[in-house]
Amino acid sequence: MQVKKIPRPTSGGLILSYKCSAECRHCIYACSQKWSADLISEEDLEKILKQLSGRIMSSLYGPKTTGLSHGLHFTGGEPFLYFDLLCEAVEIADKLKIPSTFVETNCFWAVDDETVKEKLKLLKKKGLRGIMISVNPFYLEYVPFERTERAIRISLNVFGRNTMVYQLEYYRRFLQLGIKDRVPFEEYQKLEKKEDLLRNVEFFIMGRAPYGLKDILTECVRQYPADRFFNQECVTPFLRGWHNHFDNYGNYIPGFCGGISFGDCRELDRLLQEGVDTERYPVLGLLMDNNMRGLFEFAKSSGYEEPEEGYFSKCHLCMDIRKHLALSGDFRELQPQEFYRHLGD
Repeated sequence: MQVKKIPRPTSGGLILSYKCSAECRHCIYACSQKWSADLISEEDLEKILKQLSGRIMSSLYGPKTTGLSHGLHFTGGEPFLYFDLLCEAVEIADKLKIPSTFVETNCFWAVDDETVKEKLKLLKKKGLRGIMISVNPFYLEYVPFERTERAIRISLNVFGRNTMVYQLEYYRRFLQLGIKDRVPFEEYQKLEKKEDLLRNVEFFIMGRAPYGLKDILTECVRQYPADRFFNQECVTPFLRGWHNHFDNYGNYIPGFCGGISFGDCRELDRLLQEGVDTERYPVLGLLMDNNMRGLFEFAKSSGYEEPEEGYFSKCHLCMDIRKHLALSGDFRELQPQEFYRHLGD
């Protein structure tokens, strides 16, 4: 038996459900309206938050402030789909003195000023410190931009500096273009040059993106064979302690690596103490030991075939391998299984 230690989490996000009001083409966690709701239970919510209490570190400016990679955020899917559950999560986290809490949202629910004021003030009363509002052309397919503007305006009044907009560059572009309603992605592409679409923004070619945005990426990003990525460092971000995720099934997800689990975060104390048996969880072991080379060779031995066109990134390579393994074999670390069914082709 080979045992590997896993990182102690210092910040991250709690996924209440993968079900979402949207099905964004770039989604790291392959969320959509088609997912089973499978809401986190009250019992598991309390277990996970108790395990995180005392480990999550505050924003640099104190526990009542927020930062994208500090504290704990409540996410999904879309957490406002289940507002009562979100309120409960905020209350428990506040009682446990978990610092720098905020919620991440696409603002589909921001239908009028009173609704937004009521919900945000209630969350703040229950102990929530801030909010992060997602803005990009992929949400714009599903959420009228006027709702996003409304949520930002009222959030600034309720949460002040603890209102974060991700990403500001897209927010600026939408304002300049005078957008108010929803815009289908194919229509939005006519408003910008394709090579400018991902310009000046943080963008991860992982999760659903290599499949949902394949046509755009093919025109803008060069593809390479698998061996081009064998020497690219993967272990450090995979084993980082900050901005990891914990989902409604109890999975401790490394970083942004949707669909793979270190183990049960409801038993985080035990997991951190015992580590991971890499013989029982070979995908974890291979990623921890030697980046992508070992995982690629392992997948080839089980029938994986490298696509002729290559890959956009090392994360694309990893995702494609894991998708093959998850849908053709039995790997307990490749969880939740439903994630791989919602990636697309």
